[in-house]
Amino acid sequence: MNEIPTTRQSNRLLSLDILRGITIAGMIMVNNPGSWSYAYAPLRHAHWHGLTPTDLVFPFFMFIMGVSTFLSLRKFNFEPSKAAVWKIVRRTILIFVIGLALGWFGQLTGGLASGEPFGVAATHFDTLRILGVLQRLALAYGFAALIAVLVKNKLLSWVIGILLVGYYLILRFGKGFEMSEANIIAVVDRAVLGASHMYKDTTPEGVRIAFDPEGLLSTIPSIAHVLIGFLFGKLIVEHKDNHTRVEKLLIWGTVLAFSGLLLQYGCPINKKIWSPTFVLVTTGFAAQLLGLLIWIIDIHQKEKWSRFFHAFGVNPLIVYVFAGVLANLVSNIRFNWKGETISVKGFAYEVLLQPWAGNYFGSLLYALLFITVCWLFGYILYKKNIFIKL
Repeated sequence: MNEIPTTRQSNRLLSLDILRGITIAGMIMVNNPGSWSYAYAPLRHAHWHGLTPTDLVFPFFMFIMGVSTFLSLRKFNFEPSKAAVWKIVRRTILIFVIGLALGWFGQLTGGLASGEPFGVAATHFDTLRILGVLQRLALAYGFAALIAVLVKNKLLSWVIGILLVGYYLILRFGKGFEMSEANIIAVVDRAVLGASHMYKDTTPEGVRIAFDPEGLLSTIPSIAHVLIGFLFGKLIVEHKDNHTRVEKLLIWGTVLAFSGLLLQYGCPINKKIWSPTFVLVTTGFAAQLLGLLIWIIDIHQKEKWSRFFHAFGVNPLIVYVFAGVLANLVSNIRFNWKGETISVKGFAYEVLLQPWAGNYFGSLLYALLFITVCWLFGYILYKKNIFIKL
């Protein structure tokens, strides 16, 4: 494998790209096991309250998006100029539409695999899920970036506090910590989006309900999440010495994480409702990990191990979209194998991996194989100097 040059030459922290790459690789891995029935516990989301390693990857990416937002808006001097606002609005719309299109493509391929004509499979708009991971990123970025250019940086901590405390009160008085259709988050989504356009989840009692983990109301704390990342971006820029950066990141990361862990007794840590304590703990852990990566990569220059993640980190959106398209294709392209119809994914896992590696390890190997294919796509783009930014 050819050596990937570091971003240190362009006066950037390589560790930022690596952390972004780690989170994208993590998101792809946990989304693509060989079988959902045989995923190791750390590679599963917490069913309701609680936190697993898998629950960290999405908020880590959102944290880095906040850091990048500071770096991006700095050239506009954080003022609501026409150019700045247009860039924010344009990027928000594009990311949201891409997320929506990815969901539509999933419905299309699923319908075609079920034998539906293309015209029917392509027009299931009455059941198209409107929200999702990219849509959450788009909305959180859009609102946070607009706040960042409309409110002075020194006041952003107050905005974050108001968003998190206000959201906690909504949860507390709106049955927000209860996984049921009476949850205020589900109520708002049903009223605005309609149950047919929402994600369907299962309660601890085994009842299927319309409950979207990327819902409208739970976008409020995710805006605060991006703003916290934004302030850490400010911290990184204001302190040029990497040792000072590491010190500040570790200290403030510990403050946030410890605060969230203490407050969970009154406000449970919960990814599906993006609870305020979930915001505090995950942004704290993300800051700590970034500090650790700066210490390892940018100070001690131990970077060879990280080159794999660099290809993910410099083209995160296109690699994530590629993974989503590929996942739908391999799950829905079917062919005949020994008299039975099987998907490409089913063949890879059930025929090639599971018989000798076992259920769980075979499922993990499939996820790692899937990541490798996505990495090759990202690496080819990198070697051709293709960097897709919105």
